[in-house]
Amino acid sequence: MIFGHEFAGEVIEVGSQVEGLEVGDHIAGETHIPCEQCLLCRTGKQHICRDMLILGVHTPGVFSEYAAIPAVLAWKIPKEMPWDVGAVLEPVGVACHAVFMAGTAAQNVLVTGSGPIGMAAVGIAQALGARRVICTDVSDQRLELARKDWGADVTLNPTKVDVVAEVRKLTDGLGADVVIEASGSPAGIKQAFEAMRRGGKIVLFGLPSQEVCLDLTEQIIYKEAVVYGSTGRGMWDTWYNVMALIEAGKIDAAKMVTDRFPMSQFEEAFKVAAAGNGGKVVLYPGQ
Repeated sequence: MIFGHEFAGEVIEVGSQVEGLEVGDHIAGETHIPCEQCLLCRTGKQHICRDMLILGVHTPGVFSEYAAIPAVLAWKIPKEMPWDVGAVLEPVGVACHAVFMAGTAAQNVLVTGSGPIGMAAVGIAQALGARRVICTDVSDQRLELARKDWGADVTLNPTKVDVVAEVRKLTDGLGADVVIEASGSPAGIKQAFEAMRRGGKIVLFGLPSQEVCLDLTEQIIYKEAVVYGSTGRGMWDTWYNVMALIEAGKIDAAKMVTDRFPMSQFEEAFKVAAAGNGGKVVLYPGQ
């Protein structure tokens, strides 16, 4: 099994039934492989297809010099776009899908978890006109990137401060209007619900590795909270939104990439990624 998930590359060959793609095209890759036949696929929800496969998870991926992919995954990018930017359009799209889902214009926004996608969520929330964006993470290095590169107004480290109390101080005692939960940490998810104001919205896309216990009565029912689950990107509305934000200069996707390695140094690259202090780590085929 060859894994590898987010990518960009050059088309070197196309199948006889492929339309709209030519040899020499530069593409970024969607990573949902939909069946294109089920009710969800036929009603604009390909990204949650009942029989969906994930590139690099269920099918061979892209940590290789060459990869064969279904044409449905190919998103053309300008030839002047750097390869590393093309490779991170997919994760930027994860953040975009979540932020557009809730809407952040004129809202006090809390982003819990400032990994690469959480940072992008900060920048996109600002681009869509947020009143204030607060973000959290246990890594001070990532909080600094979120502030410096993505425009976070306030950064909070939950190992050093009471996040819920600080958010309420910043919001006249109310709590955040919109919460984007990007950490996947059970403690972070609980904190996110507690920091959301009554009548607020929360979008969940961080993936917990264990069950999460929530006080549904206090944190959802009595608050009349609006709760969204968000996965991946819409096909293809999210991609149009990402490109519009980039082309308008509202976000700089290149800032998501903090480390670059040749694929021959993958072990070192994985160690950097696992340390959890930077943005995306990009691998380039070859030496």
